[in-house]
Amino acid sequence: MSEPTLVVSKIRAGTVIDHIPAGRALDVLKIIGLSGREGTRTAIIMNVESKKLGKKDIVKIEGKFLGQHEVSIIALIAPTATINIVEDFKVVRKFKVEIPEVIEEIIICPNTTCITNKSNEPIKSRFRVLSRKPITMQCSYCSTLISEDDLYGLIKV
Repeated sequence: MSEPTLVVSKIRAGTVIDHIPAGRALDVLKIIGLSGREGTRTAIIMNVESKKLGKKDIVKIEGKFLGQHEVSIIALIAPTATINIVEDFKVVRKFKVEIPEVIEEIIICPNTTCITNKSNEPIKSRFRVLSRKPITMQCSYCSTLISEDDLYGLIKV
């Protein structure tokens, strides 16, 4: 008896986000601004077996190429993800996401008195990454710490 296989069609050109922690594919789509109403052909594969992660999610997006800002956001909620750039049905570039040393304009500081939360101040949020496993960050202005558990609710969408 042969093993069951999962068949998902290839994309002509676009992005495949692989090795997303199981259950996070919909979060990835949300933070890169895809709701399904755009008409973009998107495949979402969730909770498939993975030798590295046990289970993983995969997202394939036809015709969309991610910018550095979007890749940085994905790194925060799916630090094990890999990005595959596809052209003419072939992977032409593949890389692992990396959490940058400094994160600007992606996270809202949870400290309501932080200068970055004042509407009359033109200051962008800025966090230094103190630890990657688990993710811990510190606001550069008010020194508020953010843990991995708090992170998702503070990402600007």
